[in-house]
Amino acid sequence: MEFEAVQVGILSILPPVIAISLALITKEVIFSLLLGIMSGTLIYSVAAGLGVLGAFHVTTGLMITKVGANSAMVIFLAMLGALVALVTRAGGSKAYGGWASRRLKTQRSASLATAFLGVIIFIDDYFNCLTVGTVMKPVTDQHRVSREKLAYLIDATAAPICIIAPISSWAASVISYYPTQTGITGMQAFVSSIPMNLYAVLTLFMIVWLSVRKNGDYGPMAAAQQRAAETSGPVVQAGSSDDELTKIEVSDKGKVVDLIIPVIFLVIFSILAMLFYGGLWDGSNKGIAAAFGDTDAGAALSLGGFASLFVAFFIFVPRRLMKFTEFFAAVTTGIKAMVPAIIILSLAWTISGVCRDLLATGPYVAGLVEQSSLPTALIPAIMFIIAAFLSFATGTSWGTFGILIPITIAVCDIVAPWLSVTSLSAVLAGSVFGDHCSPISDTTILSSTGAGCNHIDHVSTQIPYALTVAVVCFVGYIIAGFTSQLGYGVSVGITLPVSFVLLIVLLLVLPKALPGKRTAA
Repeated sequence: MEFEAVQVGILSILPPVIAISLALITKEVIFSLLLGIMSGTLIYSVAAGLGVLGAFHVTTGLMITKVGANSAMVIFLAMLGALVALVTRAGGSKAYGGWASRRLKTQRSASLATAFLGVIIFIDDYFNCLTVGTVMKPVTDQHRVSREKLAYLIDATAAPICIIAPISSWAASVISYYPTQTGITGMQAFVSSIPMNLYAVLTLFMIVWLSVRKNGDYGPMAAAQQRAAETSGPVVQAGSSDDELTKIEVSDKGKVVDLIIPVIFLVIFSILAMLFYGGLWDGSNKGIAAAFGDTDAGAALSLGGFASLFVAFFIFVPRRLMKFTEFFAAVTTGIKAMVPAIIILSLAWTISGVCRDLLATGPYVAGLVEQSSLPTALIPAIMFIIAAFLSFATGTSWGTFGILIPITIAVCDIVAPWLSVTSLSAVLAGSVFGDHCSPISDTTILSSTGAGCNHIDHVSTQIPYALTVAVVCFVGYIIAGFTSQLGYGVSVGITLPVSFVLLIVLLLVLPKALPGKRTAA
């Protein structure tokens, strides 16, 4: 169902403001998203002359369109939920947890292993969020890592590693938005932007720091860690996807391979499916990088998830880890466990559509940028802030890329060509930061789902950490702007060390300044 966007000025930012504010205040994300959606469709209906009742027609039509467009991701979530339930029922998760706890003997090693796994799964952020959570949750639970901390480790490796990996769905998105008339290819620009993508680089450093350093947490995360340390029994939160999974009867016959084999086949099938949908074998002589760039990630992940269920069937049922009927009962339980995440994602996709397709929130913000007279040296820092705001409000990095990359490159080509790559890096960094913080971001939702963490708890504990890095990035992009005429390499050589030093200082000071409210649950 197609709707023509209307120009409503500053009202275009009202729906995401309502949704995000209410989510943080009430802790009820579904109610908040629904109210944000309805406020946006009401504004649209009145402006478009459809009347107040037209808001209901627009809401249902837009929701049907968005869920339909993302149906492959819904199927993947269902398949992955089923696979997690099957691995749990077969005893694979329990066996893996026991095996890993004997080798990963400390909270530090469990956190580092989680971060490492997140870094090496760089193909797609959706795949990253859910796979890392599935594999590492038993281990981090064993070592009393809070679900909030696990969700942060997952979220802080998903988008940040994808945005600096040339072979990933994110790189393909950036390249597709890069103007073709600039003299360099999108891939060349993307690779050149990596050293100055401060948010991604500094966030990856920060998760290693927090994993290694004892008592390095601060703010709400420190309180969450303390609660996890003091709580007896499983580290499970009410209202998380694990509520359903904890009801599953677990086999005592499971082995570590009963978790490892399905996950390995999920990875293999998903990567092969990405290459297949990207046209690697269609006779067009595409390379692997081009195939990843042209792939349909949602369809590929769905196919990978479906194929991995076949593998699970043939390694679980013949060995009598579960009966035929128990296999499909576990599939049903796993799908049910994913329903809350699917509902929240559907609403997040819808409110993103309200902003992007109905009220033209992005073009409105971008127009303000074009009309302003920005000091040349401040362009990277200002673009970082604008990208962060737009990504936070709309819940999408990719949508922000599509709006701001062409505008940023066009502005720099005219007034400051030497700032093009640095400004591109700032847009990418700001987009990931805003997406990282936003309660309506799909990757934020999937991170909390993968970790079995209450969604708003994940958001509220993660925001102080993301803001810490963002403050350093803002200062770094000011430095980069003023040093850019010395040459890109020199600018990187000055900006990166200063940014690292500033971040380390903050990470030493903040745990003492913001120790968190350390009370038991």
